[in-house]
Amino acid sequence: MKLVLIGAPAAGKGTQARKLIAKYGLAYISTGDMLREEVAKGSELGLKVKDIMSSGSLVSDELIIAIVKERIKADDCKNGFILDGFPRTVVQAEKLDELIGSIDKAIYINCPDEALLERITARETCPKCGASYNKISVPSKVPGICDVCGEHLTQRKDDTVEAGKARLATFHEQSEPLVAYYKKQGNLFEVDGMSGVDNVTNAIFAELGD
Repeated sequence: MKLVLIGAPAAGKGTQARKLIAKYGLAYISTGDMLREEVAKGSELGLKVKDIMSSGSLVSDELIIAIVKERIKADDCKNGFILDGFPRTVVQAEKLDELIGSIDKAIYINCPDEALLERITARETCPKCGASYNKISVPSKVPGICDVCGEHLTQRKDDTVEAGKARLATFHEQSEPLVAYYKKQGNLFEVDGMSGVDNVTNAIFAELGD
């Protein structure tokens, strides 16, 4: 099964991806996570994208496509995968079609901007294991502590109101056209991201089946 998750920052893509992985045993490919790892390592790639990411802008199509092309060759992708953060543009979607053929489903988690900005500034991430939380919608059991490994949670530097607004504007301009692209292909499933985490999960599971 080959899935694409579409949604603005803080729409809940990462949360739903973990639930999909648990149910279907798919590989999880988050281009955002991959890039942030490179930034943290201080690699050549990380240095290239650090300033771009901190300003809320998008990394070039060529760079992202090259990263994804290599990633989907890994053994854990043989039974299928979930793409989170890619494609972000119609051009990237067309390149993805060239790489793997048509995807099975594009899942669009739709949320209003006001709610997304509130969520963005409430997000927390574990620097050790990568688990993500949200003080509003998906809080950790103990405030500030990771449920998985017990590490103290941190907030990403780009999870500010200013950067959030920039990222939302970028999403509407460059990524929202993906909704129409996949709708035309007949493989788009749209779900209300304000209906609650469990309701969103159940709706997606019902759409995908067993």
